Amino acid sequence: MKIGIDTFACDGGKSGVGTYLLQLLTRISSSSDRLELFGWAYDHFAYSEFAPNLEFISRCSINGKSANAIWHLFRYPEFAKKMGYDVCFFPAAHKRPPYESPCPTVGVVHDMAAYWGTRRTREHLGAVLRMVLPNSLRRLDRIIAVSEWVKQELVELARVKESLIEVVPNGVDHSAFYPRPHGDESELLIQPFSFRRPYILCVSRIDHPVKNHIRLMNAFGIFKERTGFPHRLVLAGRDNNNASIVKAAAADSKWRSDIFMTGHFPLKSLPDLYSAADFVVIPSMYEGFGMCALEAMASGIPVACARAASMPETAEHAALYFDPLDTEDMADRMAALASDRALHENCRILGLERAKAFSWDRCAERTLEIIRETAGH
Repeated sequence: MKIGIDTFACDGGKSGVGTYLLQLLTRISSSSDRLELFGWAYDHFAYSEFAPNLEFISRCSINGKSANAIWHLFRYPEFAKKMGYDVCFFPAAHKRPPYESPCPTVGVVHDMAAYWGTRRTREHLGAVLRMVLPNSLRRLDRIIAVSEWVKQELVELARVKESLIEVVPNGVDHSAFYPRPHGDESELLIQPFSFRRPYILCVSRIDHPVKNHIRLMNAFGIFKERTGFPHRLVLAGRDNNNASIVKAAAADSKWRSDIFMTGHFPLKSLPDLYSAADFVVIPSMYEGFGMCALEAMASGIPVACARAASMPETAEHAALYFDPLDTEDMADRMAALASDRALHENCRILGLERAKAFSWDRCAERTLEIIRETAGH
C-alpha cells in the first residue's frame, strides 16, 4: 500500500503538530507500507533524521497560507492521482485539509482554534481556508481527534458526523521526558541559555490573547509581591500572533528583570528545561490537547493550569486548576506550589502516574491501523 503524508503546516517539526508528526514517523517509517512525504522543499531535512528512508517530494513553491490552501484545493488532487496513492494522511488537517481527493483521506485535528473566541481573536487561517475549512473537514473519510474536547467541537462547530471521528490521544516520549535530579545548583546551563533557579516555566508559542501570557505575567507580579520568593518566570516559545504585545507588556512589568523570554527553544533541550523548573504554569484560554502539561508531568514537575478546553481531560486530577481570566486565582495556585512542599510533592507523584497513560507507540499503532482501514487494507 502506498501512503502519502502531507507535511504542510507541520512547521518543520518545530511546533506541537510538528512534534506529533516526528514522533509518528519515528514509529511507522519501518512499516511494510510504502510511505512518501510531500511538502515545502525547505522542510525536507527536518524529517530526514526521523525517517531517513522515506522519500520526500517537494511541492507548492509559493509561500503563504492562502497560496498553500489553494494548492490543496486545486493541485493536490492531480498530484495525488499522479503519485498513485492508495490513501493520504494529513497530520494538520485543521490547517491544511484537501477539498477533494482521488484516494481515501485521513486527517488529524489537533484543535479548533479557528473557532475560539471572537472573530478578532481567532487564529488566522488565511482567507481561502477560512471559507472552506468546515466543508473540507466534513469531506475527509476519517478524522482523528487528539481529545474528546476536539471531537465534540468537530461535531458541534463543523458539523462533522460523529461516526467519522475517533479519538487517539497524543503520547509522550518517556525516553526523553523523565525526572532528572538537579540537586541544589543555583544556575544551570541548558543550551543555548543559562538559567537561574528557581524558575516557573511556561512552554508555549507567544500568541496573544489565546495563550494568555499577559495575565500570567500579571499573576507572576502578584505572586512576587505576596511571597517575596526569588522565582523567575521563563516563557519558552517562538513568536506568533501579536507577540509584540506580549513583549511590550513584559518590558513594562515591574518584574521585567525576572521575566525571561527564550524565543524558539530547541526540542532536544526541552526535557532539561522542564526538569529543572520548580513547577509549570499553563494559562492558555484554549488548548486542543495540552502537550506541555503531559511533558511536565512525565518529567516529574507539578502543573498548575487553566480549567479550560481540553486541559482537565489531559491532566485530570494531577494538576492544580485556576480560572484563566482571574490573575488572583492564578497567583494563588502559583504561591501554593511554591510554598507548600507537601502539595508540590503530591502533584509531582500524581503527574508521573497520569503521564503513564499516554504513549506515542500506542498513538502511532492505532493511527496506522486507521489509515489502513480507511484504504481498505
